[in-house]
Amino acid sequence: MPDSTARPGRDDRPVEARRRQLSRTFDEDAELYDRARPGYPPELYDDLAELAGAGPGARVLEIGCGTGQVTVPLTRRGCWITAVEAGPRMAAVARRNLGGVGAVEGQVEVVTTEFENWPLPDRPFDVVLSATAFHWIDPSVRVPKAADALRSGGALAVVRGQHVRGGTEEFFAEVQRCYERFDPATPPGLRPPEAADVDSVDHTAEVARGGRFGPAVSRRYEQDVTYTTTEYLDLLRTFSGHRALPGTARDGLLRCVGNLIDGRYGGHVTKRSLIELTVSRKR
Repeated sequence: MPDSTARPGRDDRPVEARRRQLSRTFDEDAELYDRARPGYPPELYDDLAELAGAGPGARVLEIGCGTGQVTVPLTRRGCWITAVEAGPRMAAVARRNLGGVGAVEGQVEVVTTEFENWPLPDRPFDVVLSATAFHWIDPSVRVPKAADALRSGGALAVVRGQHVRGGTEEFFAEVQRCYERFDPATPPGLRPPEAADVDSVDHTAEVARGGRFGPAVSRRYEQDVTYTTTEYLDLLRTFSGHRALPGTARDGLLRCVGNLIDGRYGGHVTKRSLIELTVSRKR
């Protein structure tokens, strides 16, 4: 089931009428989010350094840092980071996670506020980065404010995630019966797309429209993660679409999914994700 149930083509296209409501669900259980969400492939950080300049000494503004899953590795790589996170519980976990990375004084700051309302500092950034969070920001604000935050030649780097075909494919076909039973918004027969069929034209067109950024450069990574039944159900509990279901429906859905994994797949399933990095330089 996509993170938002509205458009099955991508996991990260929330309907505007529900965007704000769904974006607030992640902060309800920040500890679960921190424990259950997988990290990003190591190659992503190499490409962030190469394509966006997110290397030692770079000044990075991170939009929607969550619990610090990208913030921590970039701090270890020597970036100087201002991370803006709307959820107070998520921000608190991020600060805790950053406490053990050996950062020098002033190297990283987590600001608890909505990016839309945060006053930009006078000094521009080298990189504006958002990992699996850019789609939760007000569409009328996110690209122009990112441009305002950057120096000339600075980079906007956006990381997106998409569940794609692969891993335990039979499970993801069978599990749709659970979704169709407990979530009436689920399109019948929904299947994860092939990675090759997933595109980012919506994002690249949005960034290009204002004329403040040059052509986009992208990198893609496919990542398989194997979960026990408990781990997979914990992961589902972090998805906004699942959290927003009525309690009875959500509980029934999770029972159905768990019984399927235990009964037919030996208590383990593998999920394949496509991670996309898109970098655009400010003109």
